[in-house]
Order: sequence, then C-alpha cells, then structure tokens
Amino acid sequence: MIIDAHQLRKTFTTRGRKGTQTVEAVRGVDLEVKKGEIFGVLGPNGAGKTTTIRMLATLIVPDGGTATIAGHDLRKEPGAVRRRLGYVSQAGGVEENTTPRTQVMMAARIHGVPDPARATGEVLDRFDLTEMADRPGRTLSGGQKRRVAIALGLVHSPLLLFLDEPTTGLDPQNRANLWDRIRQLRELGTSVLLSTHYLDEADALCDRLVIVDHGQVVAEGTPGELKREVSGDVVTLRLDEPERATGTLGPLAREIRADGDLLRVYVDDGEHTLPVLLRALEEQDIALSSIALDRSTLDDVFLAKTGRSLRDAGAAA
Repeated sequence: MIIDAHQLRKTFTTRGRKGTQTVEAVRGVDLEVKKGEIFGVLGPNGAGKTTTIRMLATLIVPDGGTATIAGHDLRKEPGAVRRRLGYVSQAGGVEENTTPRTQVMMAARIHGVPDPARATGEVLDRFDLTEMADRPGRTLSGGQKRRVAIALGLVHSPLLLFLDEPTTGLDPQNRANLWDRIRQLRELGTSVLLSTHYLDEADALCDRLVIVDHGQVVAEGTPGELKREVSGDVVTLRLDEPERATGTLGPLAREIRADGDLLRVYVDDGEHTLPVLLRALEEQDIALSSIALDRSTLDDVFLAKTGRSLRDAGAAA
C-alpha cells in the first residue's frame, strides 16, 4: 500500500459572534491506496475531503488515527513523507508575475533534484507547456495554470501525487484534457489520490474510491462495484401524486426513493419493466410529467447511503 490510514480525525474550533463552535471535519476515516492506482475521495463540499488530504500531506496534524505513507509513519516521519509526495491544492499555487519555467525550476531546487534544469524541461514538455514556459503566469488560461500546478507537484518525481479538486472551474474541453494527463500519471507508475465532487470525474478516472459525507466514509470500492451494489436500472419519474405512485409501483420495484415530486424506482431490468410501470400508473389514473431510464450512477450510490442526492448536497462548485 502507498497509503494505509486508519481512523483519521480532525476537529476545528472557531470563534465568532455566536461564540466558540467546534466542527468535526473528519470523523474516523480509513483509506487504503494501492501503488500505481488512481484513488478517489468523492463527496460534497464540506464533507472532509480537503481536510483528509491535507492531513495525509502533512500540512495539518491529525487529532487522532494513524497513517503510513510510502512506508513512512505520518506522525513520526513527516519529512520523509513529504519527500515522497507531490501536492496540488484547489488554488493551484501558480504565481501571476513569474513564468512557469522559473516556478517549476524553483520547486525542483527546493526538493533537491540533482539536475533541476533537465527535470524542469522534461515536466514542462510532458504537459505541453514548453511554448508558454517563459510567459508570466497571469497570461495563462485556467487549463494551462492547472497543468503548471501539476508540473510543480511532479518535478521531483514523487511516488504519490495528491490532487485536491483538480478540475474545479475548468471548461469541459480542459477538464477532458486534464483527465488524460492524470491517466498518463498512472501509466508512468505514479499513485494518485484525487478528491472531487464531480460524479463523472470519479467514474471516469478512479480505479477505486471512497464516498465521504459529514467526515465519514459511507461507501468504498470500484465505481462498478458500488453501482452494482445499488443494482439494476433506475427509472426516474416526475408526477403529481408521488405517495400514491409509491404504493402502486412498490410491488414492481426493488426499491423506491422519493424526493419531492420525483421518484427513483430501482428495478432489475428497466427496459422490460418500464412498460409495466407505465401501465400501472395509467390504471390508477396517476398523471406523469416526465420519465427517464438510466443505469445506476455514483449519485444513486450516494443517495442509497445517505438518503440524499450528491447533486443536491452542496456539491456544486
């Protein structure tokens, strides 16, 4: 394991007009990340993702729990841990008035890279940054800045890279481009711990993942395993009488979850069950506004584990 963490905990105390408040940001998180895999931490904003990564990156000290990172104890050997990892925060850390080449070269020297000029040139080339390497950071696009940020985290060839919400604020084209870069890291043998609140990102990139909510892990596995655990297909119905529809459709479904006038009906075979559901609603004269048939998603997993949709749980950037 590149990361073996158990029962990590972190509590913050804030003082304001309402007095002192205590927030349990992380409440006993376990993580086991294998070498050479992309491991995701998926959850809404405020779930504890960033706090967990910052603890593992030695940026803040855990209040409880243990962790071994690349063979070194997180608490007893923080210096050794830092030498073996790269860290890219949500903000990225790209300076506006300095060129990417200068910034990456400085990072290489700080990490004691034997030939910083060569390492800088190689990592800039890997991320297609050579042509813009001598322009001030302020002239770069959002996607280019994210690539520079990752180059800063990789110039010393770490065994493990932490990426905290790496594509927040990027347009679809730049997101897809960055996904390809992250996949390349896995091919080169770099382990990646990725936090995200984007369902499609976790599904597309992660070999395995945990879903976190309110500082705790609520599900763990591969995206496929987690979706199979929910099972089958999802028929989403918007209708006028959800309570009566639930009673009507209950005998035909594995499970039904209501969210206002929206019903998510979980069935084994949506294609063949859908006409049966529609016929049952028609027989009971229940008006239907819209209907959709989909395979189970990670949002369905989150809903099954927490009782609410990740899309509606403060996940939007």
